[in-house]
Amino acid sequence: MLPTFETSGEIAFESIASHRLASCNLTRGELVSLRSPMKPNRIICKRIIGLPGDIVCVDPTALKAPSEEHVVVPKGHVWIAGDNAACSTDSRDYGPVSMGLIRGRIIARVFPLNRFQVFTHGGTYIDECDGQGRSSEQMRL
Repeated sequence: MLPTFETSGEIAFESIASHRLASCNLTRGELVSLRSPMKPNRIICKRIIGLPGDIVCVDPTALKAPSEEHVVVPKGHVWIAGDNAACSTDSRDYGPVSMGLIRGRIIARVFPLNRFQVFTHGGTYIDECDGQGRSSEQMRL
């Protein structure tokens, strides 16, 4: 998750309770912790890029798939990505991720103290829908 998190030496505060109580309130841009779809014994941190019903570009960087390839995120799933696309293993590798694998929301980096930061998800919301969960922007695609 470089540059958001270093590869070691940082401690983050994770809110498991807020996710369990309001898992349907996930937003694009939010940082989450989840069980790795490829290595279930590992907990990973990724950013939510797409929500159920969203049309997402599989790989905007074209490092792992043609940049013209798009998918619809299925119900009960999210599309996740690492902040360092060149080195990240994410939905570009394993596709949409079940929301059941999400463990919690990353709320803040608390150590080292000189890098303390509260993460506001800065998510985006669909403000205009067609009744099937698609935004006006998605309907134009």
